[in-house]
Amino acid sequence: MSYLERIQDIYTHIGQGKAMDAFEKYYHSNCDMILEDGTKVEGKDANREREIEFFSSVEEFHGLDIKAINSNEDDATTAVECVMDVTFKGGDRMQIQQVATQQWEDGHIVKERFYGTQ
Repeated sequence: MSYLERIQDIYTHIGQGKAMDAFEKYYHSNCDMILEDGTKVEGKDANREREIEFFSSVEEFHGLDIKAINSNEDDATTAVECVMDVTFKGGDRMQIQQVATQQWEDGHIVKERFYGTQ
């Protein structure tokens, strides 16, 4: 499976409300994520907790629009630009615009960095 196919599968899972299934399948046990504000979250356990916290705060997921998705198979990198339309618990509906870049190793994401606005 190519890196492009893997990242497409991740975002298919997200669009179907199965983000955590993709997280378990595609993220390395030592993955690091760098959030929009520059905060670095180290390790799969800490990132799992952060992902669960985010998705638990969502009351309704209205859709996911992939604007661009690409890969550099030689460098084992992928990038995705998307817009997530969500309503958070408490009633705030937001369009989250985001670009995420991923570095892959042995079929798993070892580093992901997010750039975005809300």
